[in-house]
Amino acid sequence: MALELFAGIPVADYAAALVWYERLFGSLPAFFPNDTEAVWELAEHRYVYVEHLPERAGHALHTLFVDDLDTRVAGIADRGLKPAVRETYSNGVRKVTYRDPDGNEIGFGGAPL
Repeated sequence: MALELFAGIPVADYAAALVWYERLFGSLPAFFPNDTEAVWELAEHRYVYVEHLPERAGHALHTLFVDDLDTRVAGIADRGLKPAVRETYSNGVRKVTYRDPDGNEIGFGGAPL
């Protein structure tokens, strides 16, 4: 069974969100379905999109697991973003969380060192 993902993030300021998520993901959006949405393809058939929905902004919680957490975090730092939280769980799994200007949380998880 194939697994595809299309995860949404409501934002209050669409223009500011575009800039912030371009810095987080390190690329321009893959496409714009309309004037109020931008979509990034993070892996084949796995998408994250921002949508201008001010009344719902700030409530998204997403965690993405990556092969090389340290490289990912360093790349994001090079683009000027700093994590809000760094955690290491009792099983050694690490998570680095970023918060966009609305307070939406995007975490990146990785295997123990």
